[in-house]
Amino acid sequence: MRGSSRGGTSVIDSLVQIGDSAPPPKRPRLPEWARRSKTHFQSLNHLKRGLRELNLHTVCEEARCPNIHECFHRGAATFMILGELCTRGCGFCSVRKLNPRKHDVRLDAAEPANVARMAREMKLRYVVITSVNRDDLPDGGSHHFAETVREVRAELPDARVEVLTPDFCGDLDAVARVLDAGPHVFNHNMETVPRLYARVRPQAIYRQSLDVLAFARRHSPSVLTKSGFMAGLGEASDEVHALLRDLRDAGTQIATIGQYLQPTRRNLPVEAFVTPEQFDAWRDYGLSLGFQAVFSGPLVRSSYMADLVSEEAQRGLC
Repeated sequence: MRGSSRGGTSVIDSLVQIGDSAPPPKRPRLPEWARRSKTHFQSLNHLKRGLRELNLHTVCEEARCPNIHECFHRGAATFMILGELCTRGCGFCSVRKLNPRKHDVRLDAAEPANVARMAREMKLRYVVITSVNRDDLPDGGSHHFAETVREVRAELPDARVEVLTPDFCGDLDAVARVLDAGPHVFNHNMETVPRLYARVRPQAIYRQSLDVLAFARRHSPSVLTKSGFMAGLGEASDEVHALLRDLRDAGTQIATIGQYLQPTRRNLPVEAFVTPEQFDAWRDYGLSLGFQAVFSGPLVRSSYMADLVSEEAQRGLC
């Protein structure tokens, strides 16, 4: 797996349903470069117990991240707030879906303080907070998101905080509300190239996500802006180049690129396994555009090694 380098050492190397009458297709065998071999069940189970005691969720678990054993073993996790059910049905995501007409899912008022408490118990120096989409809420959950950031910063004043937010349906006041709570890194994922949005991310708008990132850069210039997307969903390399250019034009400073891996048989199939050499080429292209850091590799995920990627971007600004 490859990381990114800029003047220094590399960091490290609408839900698609299968028809009722058709059996789910077999998932292709993973190439060696897309596999994880080490497991750390003791660390995994220990951290899970602590999270459950505080009624907390992680995107690592809910989205079936392939890096969960490694990250939990090193004492890292990405907190997922606003509940565990999402109002959107993205084709790539295994997070369970919320139907506002059938479910009345209220926010847990204790969640912001509990995230801060868990982060303190984990002795985190870098805290990553993401969320499901809550399009059923008038503010998209932005007040709750901002309160979580404030609680973490009060509990761990020396820690850095990264937020990975939804698009809040393009509500820039909601974006500003989260930024004003004081995160150090603002992340919003593009997920894929514009041609594939209708299949991969049907309830999102490509330009709207770019506008969120551009607004974040203008509103809080001292906050690092970051975005990520997946490869292997049917995109062409020139489309990846165009997406990277769009991100730079929006002022984005950090990009992450990883291989899409089908989390369940109900999700979109993998169209292609991208080679490490291609990920390296995309990293180099991104750096040539002026990104402070491009973390590109088969098992890269938006929040994976987020602390090291942030450090690299900070060095690039010096």
